[in-house]
Amino acid sequence: MSTTTPAWAVSGKSENKRINCVFVAAGKFHDIDFARLEILKLLAEDERIRVRVFEDYSNLEAIRAADFLVTYTCDVVPSLDQQEALRAWVEGGGRWFALHGTASILRFLSTGEVDSPKLAPHFMETLGSQFISHPPIGPYLVEVADSEDPMTQGLEPFEVSDELYLSDVHAELHVLLDTSFEGEATGFARRDWTAARHPVLYRRPLGEGSVLYFTLGHCRGHYDMQPLVEYWPEVQKCAWDVPVFYEILKRGIAWGRGDQVQQARVA
Repeated sequence: MSTTTPAWAVSGKSENKRINCVFVAAGKFHDIDFARLEILKLLAEDERIRVRVFEDYSNLEAIRAADFLVTYTCDVVPSLDQQEALRAWVEGGGRWFALHGTASILRFLSTGEVDSPKLAPHFMETLGSQFISHPPIGPYLVEVADSEDPMTQGLEPFEVSDELYLSDVHAELHVLLDTSFEGEATGFARRDWTAARHPVLYRRPLGEGSVLYFTLGHCRGHYDMQPLVEYWPEVQKCAWDVPVFYEILKRGIAWGRGDQVQQARVA
């Protein structure tokens, strides 16, 4: 185990103190290059933040030494040892800003449908939820579930065209943004969903630390469905085309590094 003490474990705060961030960006069926670059640009707005970028969770020494963790992945599942280390890091005071498909496990069935098997319950319980399915990409209304929280103060309900995540919840969540859905998730093994509200942004407290999960942010380029599809005809940017999405990302980064979230009214 690393002997490096992360900044969140040190009493007091220096405005000039270096902030160590680990960013895991990898996975299937998404334009990881685009998402990685956009998030790195946001992280670079604070010169204190120094980032190490990985494609999986195997560098536990780097994660244990990090002040905060950011993940944008799809079907990237840590080993059990890595899951346990991640949970211990959060319980010890770490902050994990998890984006989009971090809580996904995807398996194609013989029927052609996509299943979301329960292969990593420890991981999903740490994150607070597991992605199960989504309806076809289309517009839906994201509403503010807690308007008093610094993460959401000043935000108004907004419409976005993105994947609407339908998930199984595995912990007590502090829901900040949510949406409603009733209908069919075409192409997934669990396709029929009764009317319910689904979290879009939530905080999952765990020990001395917390996970902040934001489900928006699908993106796909022409070559990101290989080997299933050689050339995807439509470039999809979804929430990345909506200014409020970037505002929430910036607030999430501020939360991750331990700063007070700046409040701004964003339509």
